[in-house]
Amino acid sequence: MAARILDGKALSARMRDEMRDEVAALAARHGRAPGLAVILVGEDPASQIYVNSKKKACKSVGLESFSHELDVAVTQQHLLGLIAELNRDPRVDGILVQLPLPDHIDPEAMIEAITPDRDVDGFHPYNVGRLAARIPALRSCTPYGCMKLLAETGEDLHGKEAVIVGASNIVGRPMAMELLLAGATVTVTHRFTRDLKSHVERADVVIAAAGKTGLVKGEWIRPGATVIDVGMNRGEDGKLCGDVTFEAAAERAAWITPVPGGVGPMTITMLLHNTIQAFRAHVGDTGKEEQS
Repeated sequence: MAARILDGKALSARMRDEMRDEVAALAARHGRAPGLAVILVGEDPASQIYVNSKKKACKSVGLESFSHELDVAVTQQHLLGLIAELNRDPRVDGILVQLPLPDHIDPEAMIEAITPDRDVDGFHPYNVGRLAARIPALRSCTPYGCMKLLAETGEDLHGKEAVIVGASNIVGRPMAMELLLAGATVTVTHRFTRDLKSHVERADVVIAAAGKTGLVKGEWIRPGATVIDVGMNRGEDGKLCGDVTFEAAAERAAWITPVPGGVGPMTITMLLHNTIQAFRAHVGDTGKEEQS
């Protein structure tokens, strides 16, 4: 294998070690730790796993977590009422509504009900708009985590050809804005794109985020490219795999993320980062006193 591994687990662990010290210092100065409220509707097994992992991550760095587990039949009005309460709760710096939601609840309405300063997922139109305007506040966790991984390569993204496979609101679109902010030339491909192969073949950086096993063939990867595989799919053998055929891509790429162990850990770590950032904004702590 020619490619070097971009180890999201290792980077995440390193960042969380730094966060642990930061949170302890903030709690000592302000009398409380940053707080994250997580809302889970229903008993979807995958969502339960994600929520539990977020709770553990909060505990690992000293954040307070407030869990609200609601019945699948909860009304949209009740859920909006809960979000309104959490928006006013002085202990809560971040609010996360675990997706997907039941069909009778509008996820966009839930996202927009969270005040932008507590939108630690980075999904609110206000925060997406700030990123588009090149004045980012709270940034979408997965794209932000991808940028941290790209920084680990030490390569300057200015002028690089970056191709994103997938145009979702959660990853593809904010990822494009992150890469533009970093000076890359960005192409976003999607289900209507003709000749995906030709786009991938010219990319210096490939971000695969379509959620389709093996969609991006390893032999398409330009020699020396960096490959960030956001896909998290369950193969026929029950094992997790990405959107890129890993073995073939690793023979050609300079850097590549594994699945699992690449982007996944970074998404949760950036959620913690955003919660700390939101706390700092709420208490007016710029961190400058720590540098004096």
